[in-house]
Amino acid sequence: MSLSLKQIRKNCEDARNAMARARAEHFALGAFNLDNQETLIAVARAAAKKNAPVLVEISQGEVDALGIDNVRDMVDNYKEQYGVEMYVNLDHSPTIAGAIAGIEAGFEFIHIDISQARKDATVEEIIAETKQVVQYARLTGAIVESEPHYFGGSSNVHKEAINYNEIKKTFSTPEGAYAFVEATGIDTFAAAVGNLHGSYPVPKKLDIELLKQVREAINCNISLHGGSGTPGHYFVDAVKIGVTKININSDMRVAYRKTLEQVLADNPGEFAVIKLMDTVIDAVQTVVESKIDMFNSTGKAQPQ
Repeated sequence: MSLSLKQIRKNCEDARNAMARARAEHFALGAFNLDNQETLIAVARAAAKKNAPVLVEISQGEVDALGIDNVRDMVDNYKEQYGVEMYVNLDHSPTIAGAIAGIEAGFEFIHIDISQARKDATVEEIIAETKQVVQYARLTGAIVESEPHYFGGSSNVHKEAINYNEIKKTFSTPEGAYAFVEATGIDTFAAAVGNLHGSYPVPKKLDIELLKQVREAINCNISLHGGSGTPGHYFVDAVKIGVTKININSDMRVAYRKTLEQVLADNPGEFAVIKLMDTVIDAVQTVVESKIDMFNSTGKAQPQ
């Protein structure tokens, strides 16, 4: 069922308040990617158990597979069922049209990432198109996030080592962050300080000193993408500095697939797969709960 514009605006106002609380109280909202209904249930149950505010998010692949309005409806159903503070983020939307669709569907968070589809897009092009999304988002008050360049990696399990010399070429700078935020008017800046999409054979290393400098340079929200495979102490430091949104995907996918493979192997005669999903949901929920603790958001939810 479609939300009214009045309700969408109220939800976006609540989301802005949640980010303000996170900044003031030094916690981050976990932004957990959805692959399917089971993943959503896992996040909702974790949020309920930990009494934590959370984001669930979909990127273009999930939009194509699940349908943007279907996701909105499912989230609202489980939000009500579990009584949780839960918002929806459109993650790495590659086009203005896609971002507008998310705004009109009532998503409280919109990440416009022009370089996702056009890696050769200039900073000027990214700024111009991001500004259009910021302007359109005024319709609902949705929180707009962006960055001035392509963010590396992919939400998968990688076998190659992390090439930090290459990654450092796209690290954020305090000056660049300030200029981009001022030029676009975004609400959230996606910082690049060693975070990288996907899971790798070695732990990720974040430049915490650089993150501090970026935090001091801008006054908007800061997000960290590519949170999977990152040692927890970096998250503890990041939320103390003032990061208020951290994205997690690959760690959940790994737990989902490995557990599903084991359950299928243990039950070769069961073809009603739905009967096997409780164990899978539990495994993903465990991952989400551990991240919520790392992000210091346990007990931080407000009644909806």
